Amino acid sequence: MDSKQINKELFSFLDHSPNAFFAVKNMCDVLDKNGMTRLYEGMPWDIEPGKGYYLTRNDSAVIAFKIPKKDYKGFRIMASHCDSPVFKIKINAEITIEDRYVKLNVEKYGGMLCAPWFDRPLSVAGRVIVRTKDGIETRLVNVDRDLMIIPNLAIHMNRQVNEGYAYNAQVDMLPLFCEKGEESDSFRNLIASEVGVSVEDILDADLFLYNRMPATTLGLNNEFIASGRLDDLQCAFASLKGFVESTPKGSVAVHCVFDNEEVGSGTKQGAAGSFLKDTLHRINRSMGKTEDDYLMDIASSFLVSADNAHAVHPNHKDKTDPTNRVYPNKGVVIKYSANQKYTTDAVSGAMIRAIFEKAGVPYQIFTNRSDMLGGSTLGNIAQSQVSLNTVDVGLPQLAMHSPYETAGAEDTAYLVATAKVLFSSSVEETGNGEYKLIF
Repeated sequence: MDSKQINKELFSFLDHSPNAFFAVKNMCDVLDKNGMTRLYEGMPWDIEPGKGYYLTRNDSAVIAFKIPKKDYKGFRIMASHCDSPVFKIKINAEITIEDRYVKLNVEKYGGMLCAPWFDRPLSVAGRVIVRTKDGIETRLVNVDRDLMIIPNLAIHMNRQVNEGYAYNAQVDMLPLFCEKGEESDSFRNLIASEVGVSVEDILDADLFLYNRMPATTLGLNNEFIASGRLDDLQCAFASLKGFVESTPKGSVAVHCVFDNEEVGSGTKQGAAGSFLKDTLHRINRSMGKTEDDYLMDIASSFLVSADNAHAVHPNHKDKTDPTNRVYPNKGVVIKYSANQKYTTDAVSGAMIRAIFEKAGVPYQIFTNRSDMLGGSTLGNIAQSQVSLNTVDVGLPQLAMHSPYETAGAEDTAYLVATAKVLFSSSVEETGNGEYKLIF
């Protein structure tokens, strides 16, 4: 696949997806353009074989599916997440300092690297809930200009900062918004103006800071890419692109993007919620299948949990396992963990290797050092709702959980090709530990 063209599309997606709400909106726009029909959880479904559909939950999670035929067997699922560590703006956000500055009160969302947030242009995006004649409605807002900054304290005032510093989110990380003027509540007035309503009609909001630096290529031969939110919008984009280009034959193809992975997934729109389970059950019922049919379909299903992986760091190579080390541009990563932070086992590992071989995609193996705890992902969390063969994969990257991350220029195309084969294939459980792979 043409990695340059794929990266061009990826960069546009990243630059226009400052947070989960915009990422889901942009994915929905792609699904619309590719002929998918939108469904709603609160309305009846009328679905047919040979067609594609999608639905959202909370405007921050999306599931799309294609039904190949009425007597399909199982589901082929790729799941990723669309949230990233970020600062959320609190209610009653303005703080006035010495009648000169106005800064905003924020709190941390997820486990972030704080230092890279300093001294770079920031803005704000999210959703606003506004009053209507009949109730309330959601409006997305993105103040699309350089608006704020979190200024560092000069080294003259903290000579030991380069020897290690514990950042205090309430003291160090509040963004400078404006000079103090005669107008009060300037921030709420700005947001109201952006969405075209009066301040009184804004009932609530979920607003977040975001880094304004656009995605780009780096390296002598443009071999690296860098952007905010690579973890995990890079995987979400690749899954979506593979999904729209796929042709399912015997199984339902399911593109699934959850929210709130960075804070444990324990929400209605997270992997620990019922969104995937509800959707799969409803697909089966709409196609006239029984509960036994559903359980048999789950036994012949496969979930690929796609969440980025840690590449060997050029300055800290000792932080990586001595025998399982991954690098940018060397392929998709299969992730293993004895304590099941990653769900890959021998069966699911063998299945994904067969998919890589069919797709002609290189792959790598990642494990954490035995004396170092790694992160978890959504694969094992989703098992509490839908228990099926699951593998954890990802794309290698550096500076994970920074507002600006680095990855390989070739790897997105590898995951797109993988997703396309996954969504177009099937697996059938034929006995104890025996599975038929159909490409």
